[in-house]
Amino acid sequence: MQSSPNLARVASLIGDPSRIAMLLCLIGGKALPASELARAAKITPQTASSHLAKLVEGGLLTQEAYGRHRYYQLANAEVAHALEALQAIASPQPVRSLRESDRVKKLHFARTCYDHLAGKIGVALTDRLVERGFIRAEGKDFLLTAEGQENLKAFGVEVEPRKGGRHFARQCLDWSERRPHLAGSLGASLTRRLFELGWIERFPDGRVVRLTAAGTKGLSDQFGLRVEEVST
Repeated sequence: MQSSPNLARVASLIGDPSRIAMLLCLIGGKALPASELARAAKITPQTASSHLAKLVEGGLLTQEAYGRHRYYQLANAEVAHALEALQAIASPQPVRSLRESDRVKKLHFARTCYDHLAGKIGVALTDRLVERGFIRAEGKDFLLTAEGQENLKAFGVEVEPRKGGRHFARQCLDWSERRPHLAGSLGASLTRRLFELGWIERFPDGRVVRLTAAGTKGLSDQFGLRVEEVST
């Protein structure tokens, strides 16, 4: 028998401004070195090391050593899902510069949430999958239909649930759109396919993604998603 989850411990880990800054840097799914996370949180490397050790001990991060450097990433998709949900209920912070305003706009338009597509494009693509009858909402998840399985498999998406307990097709509340996008292993496989086709590309910071010209055409041809309508 398991005891109740220790929410107070998790809340204390996430509640520190420096630690939440580092966690949000990692929500795009990439592993980053401690030095880069320290810069993002605007703290010294020594202070960052202390914070990161606590996050690893608390089960929110994993670490791996490459030579002299240690790389950190979110422990699993559940951590990303929790962070995305917290952002959806948190009040927005003021934008203080033109550079920050530009980045926020890009984040709102298209980004990765751990390993699946989020933002306006992610939500709009999810909506098209629902409208076409490929998936349908069922509780807190999506259900892949027979038609969806056939079409997505032909598109190159892995449509069989993986072993290991991860949600297959999850509704993840998008913090910027306040509506769900497709998460879980199905959302990850679909996003991976979009990267493989060159329809989306990563920006250098690892979380913001860019929709390419091929992606604009491909989303229209394959899913009937007109990007100009999403951009307005």
